[in-house]
Amino acid sequence: MAAGIISVGLGIIGIVVPILPTTPFLLLAAYLFVRSSSRLYRWLLTHKILGNYIRNYIQHKSIDRNIKIFTLILLWGTILLSVYLTGDTPWVQALLIAIAVGVSIHILTLNTTPKHKKN
Repeated sequence: MAAGIISVGLGIIGIVVPILPTTPFLLLAAYLFVRSSSRLYRWLLTHKILGNYIRNYIQHKSIDRNIKIFTLILLWGTILLSVYLTGDTPWVQALLIAIAVGVSIHILTLNTTPKHKKN
Protein backbone atom coordinates (compact mmCIF):
# COMPACT_ATOMS: atom_id res chain seq x y z
CA MET A 1 0.00 0.00 0.00
CA ALA A 2 2.86 2.40 0.84
CA ALA A 3 4.52 1.70 -2.51
CA GLY A 4 1.20 2.51 -4.23
CA ILE A 5 0.93 5.83 -2.41
CA ILE A 6 4.53 6.68 -3.36
CA SER A 7 3.75 5.72 -6.98
CA VAL A 8 0.74 8.05 -7.03
CA GLY A 9 2.93 10.85 -5.67
CA LEU A 10 5.61 10.26 -8.30
CA GLY A 11 2.94 10.09 -11.01
CA ILE A 12 1.50 13.43 -9.92
CA ILE A 13 4.98 14.98 -9.87
CA GLY A 14 5.47 13.50 -13.34
CA ILE A 15 2.58 15.61 -14.63
CA VAL A 16 4.75 18.72 -14.38
CA VAL A 17 8.27 17.25 -14.56
CA PRO A 18 8.77 16.12 -18.17
CA ILE A 19 11.51 13.55 -17.51
CA LEU A 20 9.47 11.74 -14.84
CA PRO A 21 6.80 9.54 -16.46
CA THR A 22 3.23 9.86 -15.21
CA THR A 23 1.48 6.86 -16.72
CA PRO A 24 3.81 4.07 -15.54
CA PHE A 25 3.69 5.31 -11.95
CA LEU A 26 -0.10 5.60 -11.95
CA LEU A 27 -0.47 2.15 -13.51
CA LEU A 28 1.95 0.76 -10.93
CA ALA A 29 -0.13 2.39 -8.19
CA ALA A 30 -3.30 0.81 -9.59
CA TYR A 31 -1.57 -2.59 -9.71
CA LEU A 32 -0.33 -2.24 -6.13
CA PHE A 33 -3.66 -0.95 -4.82
CA VAL A 34 -5.68 -3.74 -6.44
CA ARG A 35 -3.57 -6.17 -4.40
CA SER A 36 -3.39 -4.23 -1.15
CA SER A 37 -6.34 -1.87 -0.74
CA SER A 38 -9.61 -2.00 -2.64
CA ARG A 39 -10.50 1.37 -1.07
CA LEU A 40 -7.41 3.08 -2.53
CA TYR A 41 -7.89 1.31 -5.88
CA ARG A 42 -11.47 2.61 -6.07
CA TRP A 43 -10.25 6.06 -5.01
CA LEU A 44 -7.66 6.11 -7.81
CA LEU A 45 -10.09 4.93 -10.49
CA THR A 46 -12.80 7.38 -9.40
CA HIS A 47 -10.46 10.33 -8.79
CA LYS A 48 -11.80 13.50 -10.44
CA ILE A 49 -8.61 14.19 -12.42
CA LEU A 50 -6.73 10.89 -12.62
CA GLY A 51 -9.66 8.46 -12.75
CA ASN A 52 -10.69 8.75 -16.41
CA TYR A 53 -7.06 8.83 -17.50
CA ILE A 54 -6.23 5.59 -15.68
CA ARG A 55 -9.49 3.80 -16.57
CA ASN A 56 -9.18 4.60 -20.28
CA TYR A 57 -5.56 3.50 -20.30
CA ILE A 58 -6.31 0.23 -18.47
CA GLN A 59 -9.56 -0.63 -20.29
CA HIS A 60 -8.93 0.75 -23.79
CA LYS A 61 -5.14 1.28 -24.00
CA SER A 62 -5.89 4.88 -24.99
CA ILE A 63 -5.80 8.45 -23.72
CA ASP A 64 -8.09 11.39 -24.38
CA ARG A 65 -7.21 13.74 -27.26
CA ASN A 66 -7.19 16.78 -24.94
CA ILE A 67 -4.80 15.02 -22.56
CA LYS A 68 -2.46 14.28 -25.47
CA ILE A 69 -2.47 17.94 -26.50
CA PHE A 70 -2.04 19.21 -22.94
CA THR A 71 0.76 16.72 -22.28
CA LEU A 72 2.67 17.65 -25.44
CA ILE A 73 2.33 21.38 -24.79
CA LEU A 74 3.48 20.99 -21.19
CA LEU A 75 6.29 18.61 -22.20
CA TRP A 76 7.73 20.86 -24.88
CA GLY A 77 7.23 24.03 -22.84
CA THR A 78 9.19 22.69 -19.89
CA ILE A 79 11.82 21.00 -22.08
CA LEU A 80 12.45 24.18 -24.06
CA LEU A 81 12.67 26.19 -20.85
CA SER A 82 15.13 23.64 -19.48
CA VAL A 83 17.17 23.79 -22.70
CA TYR A 84 17.28 27.57 -22.43
CA LEU A 85 18.30 27.45 -18.76
CA THR A 86 21.09 24.90 -19.35
CA GLY A 87 22.82 27.49 -21.55
CA ASP A 88 26.36 26.31 -22.27
CA THR A 89 25.90 22.56 -21.88
CA PRO A 90 25.00 21.28 -25.33
CA TRP A 91 25.11 17.60 -24.31
CA VAL A 92 22.42 18.23 -21.69
CA GLN A 93 20.37 20.19 -24.19
CA ALA A 94 20.66 17.38 -26.74
CA LEU A 95 19.66 14.81 -24.12
CA LEU A 96 16.60 16.85 -23.12
CA ILE A 97 15.50 17.22 -26.75
CA ALA A 98 16.03 13.49 -27.36
CA ILE A 99 13.91 12.66 -24.30
CA ALA A 100 11.18 15.03 -25.48
CA VAL A 101 11.17 13.50 -28.94
CA GLY A 102 10.96 9.97 -27.49
CA VAL A 103 8.14 10.87 -25.11
CA SER A 104 6.30 12.71 -27.89
CA ILE A 105 6.52 9.67 -30.17
CA HIS A 106 5.18 7.47 -27.36
CA ILE A 107 2.27 9.81 -26.64
CA LEU A 108 1.39 10.21 -30.31
CA THR A 109 1.42 6.47 -30.93
CA LEU A 110 -1.04 5.76 -28.12
CA ASN A 111 -4.62 5.29 -29.26
CA THR A 112 -6.93 8.25 -28.82
CA THR A 113 -10.01 7.48 -26.75
CA PRO A 114 -13.11 7.62 -28.97
CA LYS A 115 -15.91 9.83 -27.66
CA HIS A 116 -18.20 6.84 -26.98
CA LYS A 117 -15.57 4.96 -24.91
CA LYS A 118 -14.94 7.74 -22.37
CA ASN A 119 -15.87 6.77 -18.85
